[in-house]
Amino acid sequence: MALKLRYSPASPFVRKVLAFAHEAGLADRIERIPTDVWADDSAFYQDNPLGKVPALVTEAGTFIGSALCCDYLDALHGGRRLIPVGPNERWPVLQLHALADGIMEAAVARVVEALRRPKAFVYQGNIDRQTAKIARTLDAVETQAQSLGDRVDLATITLACAVGYLDFRLPDLDWHRGHDTIARWYAGFETRPSMKATQPRLA
Repeated sequence: MALKLRYSPASPFVRKVLAFAHEAGLADRIERIPTDVWADDSAFYQDNPLGKVPALVTEAGTFIGSALCCDYLDALHGGRRLIPVGPNERWPVLQLHALADGIMEAAVARVVEALRRPKAFVYQGNIDRQTAKIARTLDAVETQAQSLGDRVDLATITLACAVGYLDFRLPDLDWHRGHDTIARWYAGFETRPSMKATQPRLA
């Protein structure tokens, strides 16, 4: 059975899975199924009743959520694990991954609040709250970004997809300002083939 990925080309969570697949040498095995999460699509709900992307349909079942999709993909290839197994390497990767994933969650929530709600019902308090989450988390990551070097793992892939999404959807935040270390690291990481092949776009 082929690997089938329910995806949206604008989703940073989908980009994380696709970039991870490229780094793991598995991208060519994945059939992409364009999915509108806002449409009433019964076929999509059969794959994921939560109505969210990414959802990776495999012979082992359906994996929902970007972290679980990546964990499954990491078990399919014979190269170096992108989610380390040994605790000394594993925990720092998962800790940074959680922060980067949180940036994406807050950014998507901000975009949904501003663009999906009728203007009369947009809640500025929620926009401000999500913006503050992004800023605080970038500040926290900035303190450890110098140690990222040329690492390629779940955490760095997620961080690159997170700040890439900020450039794509929220350029007004100007996240580069005050986060010079992350910006310098990202300038190198975004040139990787996995990042070039997964540039976000509006459907």
